[in-house]
Amino acid sequence: MIRAAVIPLVAVAVASFHSVIRPLSAPVRTELKSRGFWHQSCPVTLAQLRVLTVTYRGFDDRVHTGQLVVNEDAAAPLAHVFRRLYELRFPIRHMRLADTYGPVRSRPADPDVSASFECRQAVASPCSGSARRGTGSWSEHAYGRAIDLNPVENPYVGCGMSRDPGSRPYLDRSRVRRGMVTPAVVAAFRSVGWGWGGDWSGSTKDYMHFSASGH
Repeated sequence: MIRAAVIPLVAVAVASFHSVIRPLSAPVRTELKSRGFWHQSCPVTLAQLRVLTVTYRGFDDRVHTGQLVVNEDAAAPLAHVFRRLYELRFPIRHMRLADTYGPVRSRPADPDVSASFECRQAVASPCSGSARRGTGSWSEHAYGRAIDLNPVENPYVGCGMSRDPGSRPYLDRSRVRRGMVTPAVVAAFRSVGWGWGGDWSGSTKDYMHFSASGH
């Protein structure tokens, strides 16, 4: 089972931001492969991925340690982004490797997990129906160059619909509540050249989604 890395912090630095970038450990590689998050047909190798460990602020207003699996070329830019989110006091609900890749029984009861790498196709718009069908093209998540941030508060919306009932209160983007993406959050990602799914043209918006390509 994946467990969050323990990052020692000296007492005077408890409220400081910290980030660490490391290659995937053997247990993480095993978990990704055994649970189907990576396979031989994926567009990246395990050697091209990194574990990014960052401090972040939770909805409980406390400082937590979170981890993401990302592409090696995205790790340092994303460390910069998460430093800015920490400074903004932007709250994140869940962001541990076990929340995404661990056994189902160990994952949070709610789907509000911020995550990056998953070797899968891009998901079709809710406009195309209720099923989570793939588009036939690799998602940017399959390269480790995309992040979904607080999916409940920032839903994937098409034709005014979301597949996640818990996200319905957040379809009205004019009423900003905690955990919702703000212009300052978008600016943090844009500072490293990443685009936001909330800027997509047309009726489909992916408010949780940030990626290196903008797609």
